Amino acid sequence: MLRAFTGSQVRDAERPLLERGMGRDLMARAAHGLYRSLVAELRRTRGGLYGARVTAVVGKGNNGGDALFALAELAGRGVRTTAILASGSAHTEGLAAFLAAGGRVERTLGRADIVVDAVLGTGASGDYRAPFPRPEGIVVACDLPSGVDADSGTASPEVWRADVTVTFGALKSGLLAGRGRALAGRVEVIDIGIGEYLPQPDVYVLEAEDVRGVLPEPRDDWQKYTRGVLGVIAGSDQYPGAAVLTTSAALATGVGMVRHIAPESVRRAVLAAHPEVVASGSPEGRVQAWAVGPGIGDDAGQQSAFDVALDSGLPIVVDASGLNRIPGPPLDGRAVLTPHAGELARVLSRLGLDVERPEVEERPIRWARLAAERLGATVLLKGPATVCAAPDGTVCVQAVSHPYLATAGSGDTLTGIVGALLATTSYARPVHVAAAAAMVHGRAGRIAAEGGPFGAGELSAAVRQAVAAFQGGVPEAPLGAAVDLPFAGR
Repeated sequence: MLRAFTGSQVRDAERPLLERGMGRDLMARAAHGLYRSLVAELRRTRGGLYGARVTAVVGKGNNGGDALFALAELAGRGVRTTAILASGSAHTEGLAAFLAAGGRVERTLGRADIVVDAVLGTGASGDYRAPFPRPEGIVVACDLPSGVDADSGTASPEVWRADVTVTFGALKSGLLAGRGRALAGRVEVIDIGIGEYLPQPDVYVLEAEDVRGVLPEPRDDWQKYTRGVLGVIAGSDQYPGAAVLTTSAALATGVGMVRHIAPESVRRAVLAAHPEVVASGSPEGRVQAWAVGPGIGDDAGQQSAFDVALDSGLPIVVDASGLNRIPGPPLDGRAVLTPHAGELARVLSRLGLDVERPEVEERPIRWARLAAERLGATVLLKGPATVCAAPDGTVCVQAVSHPYLATAGSGDTLTGIVGALLATTSYARPVHVAAAAAMVHGRAGRIAAEGGPFGAGELSAAVRQAVAAFQGGVPEAPLGAAVDLPFAGR
């Protein structure tokens, strides 16, 4: 797993080294890492360094100093370097090294192959106003885009969107969620030697190997019951398609059997698509886990079946209409709730917290973590980045996704994946199951998108391919900064 930390955690980890007089060493490592990233970007975009132009917009603190030292190194390679002092002053030693290397200080932002955003670092707070409109070319952020909160990902309206963020010491939580994720672009982590001083991470990010550890591994002694049986309470006369999507995704994920509970008309639709499903009108029979809520609406029979599933003591994933029937806290840790931001705001309001959807979208890690703690359940908060929070405060953020997943029924598919993994995996924590399901769902979206825009009905075939890819160890192929958040380094 990748680990991410708050800005204050990183600053605290730097403190022992600063107290030993190693501040210059830390800055040198950060600056050289930024320099190497800029070299790689120039080679990628221009084919070489000589004659390239790089401008840095720098603040007066250490963040600006990192950029000035990096540009001093670039100047020695034949790159034309320019600095704009956003505050009228700059890090003294960094500016001296920059000028000695032939760098020039300007007042206006002219043409450049790369513009480095180095105005503010992790210690910044409050509203931020960029000194210039975002340039048209490539923007590389130094540590994080200026104006992005390192802890939450909240950002001022004028923050520049970076194509690449070169962050120092450790991955920052604010680069994973909220607007910070959308503004960060591709993230590269530069090791500056503080790893041994870092505490427990604020946030985790699952990698492909972690997902493979959650997925069921085929065994010779399998039979349909030991492979996992999922009970699905989904669909109603008003929303029959939700049942088809949920059961399709569960089967594609690899569950041994699906027992589906719904009105007769819905059962007929499911059986027409999947004759292997065992369908009935009541929640009876052997299951290892439940997936409940998609499309049940206000159907009295489905709501009654939901109550039976919730009282069963088995692992359960709850989505859509089922979220409205979650009882007051605490649950017992076996439930996974899958709200979007609006649904989570309503759940929190029932807990007596005055919060609206925009606030949840702005600080998803905070609100998902708080809801999980209050409810005693794992919360999978859907959005551009999926935030999975456990009752003990553990948070996993998954950024593998595709914009085309923003389509009706996509959440029903995710519910089927989560339910299948709960039924087939008895040893993994629910928060890791939820995060792994989000990874499978996101990768399926990417696979489906290879053919262009898609509807949720096309996702199940892609889910099957995504599961096979993870089981086979096929590496994730990034699709670009607008969709992906790939990482370089640890």
